[in-house]
Amino acid sequence: MFKLGLIINPFAGIGGRVGLKGSDGEHIREKALKMGAQKLASVKTAITLECLLENKDLFEIVTCSGEMGGDLCKQLKLTHQLIYKPQVPSTEIDTRKALECMLDTGVDLVLFAGGDGTARDIFEVCEEQQMVLGIPAGVKIHSGVYAISPEAAGMLVNQIIQGKLLSLLSADVVDIDEKAFRQGLVKAKKHGYLNVPGALEYIQAVKSGGVEVEELVLDDIAAEVIESMDDDFYYVIGSGTTCAVIMQHLGLENTLLGSDILYQEKLVKADAVESDILSMLNEGKKLKFILTIIGGQGHILGRGNHQLSPEVITKAGWSHFEVIATKSKLETLKGRPLLVDTGNSELDHSLWGIKKVITGYRDYVIYSVGMEKKNS
Repeated sequence: MFKLGLIINPFAGIGGRVGLKGSDGEHIREKALKMGAQKLASVKTAITLECLLENKDLFEIVTCSGEMGGDLCKQLKLTHQLIYKPQVPSTEIDTRKALECMLDTGVDLVLFAGGDGTARDIFEVCEEQQMVLGIPAGVKIHSGVYAISPEAAGMLVNQIIQGKLLSLLSADVVDIDEKAFRQGLVKAKKHGYLNVPGALEYIQAVKSGGVEVEELVLDDIAAEVIESMDDDFYYVIGSGTTCAVIMQHLGLENTLLGSDILYQEKLVKADAVESDILSMLNEGKKLKFILTIIGGQGHILGRGNHQLSPEVITKAGWSHFEVIATKSKLETLKGRPLLVDTGNSELDHSLWGIKKVITGYRDYVIYSVGMEKKNS
């Protein structure tokens, strides 16, 4: 089941209607409340969550108690788990601590309501690969991590839950100096980037035959994988023609129906078996694995790569497995999830969720891993 993290900054936007240009700082919040300001972050989050009600059986929410999420989930009768109890009133420290607890549960998406200050707090704690999405509720919304509206956030999350093909974008986290802003000066600072889902964009460079375009896309995928290789890691290049292109770009012989191990772009073990991989892991070597879709049903594990056994996957860690595929190949699945069949059902279930798929050079999508739903 899709696991959705939810964090609401209940004070986000509280200074807007009373002209305070933001809500950072306890004294500003107190001043805003005395001036008659109302808390609107939960109202805006409700708009987002109401968009999800039709699919409420497809996800569960992991959130905080009280105004930071629990109260709203209870009001909307959404299945939820409380993993953090904030202080009252909550502060930015609670946002950060809540996210730390949330990440430990393995959430697929962190949905948060706030403004640029909240986005900055999320960034400070967030893991590099974690997918997030902001519900715009603050006074300052300069960061690119926010949907254009609460309704848009709901529509986007719905598409993710339903397994629709979406891009994975790198969005800026930007915040401005509120003190300077109140004096009419805009001093913006970029703090970094977060991964956010986005509507899938197709860019058609040339009108040509499918084979020629497919070859260009495979070249782009290979270039992305090779450029991203870390000299500290060994790379296990999986079976299949898509993975074979990586080896071709490196000028190396490859095992089409097996796995080859590279280190610093050199072949160190051809056609590696389970014992070879386990031996390296037990020696403390760091390994990453490149997988692609094998077979006609969307399998990424359990078809043609049995050497990647449950023990290998557990020891290496699922985060060290990267999936590569062309968008056209993903589209042939018609929304069906990527499949894993390791021979260990408990492990298979733990791998279900959202996975980043490399689909070109600096081009990624998010796609679901799980069990195909059967029509009744």
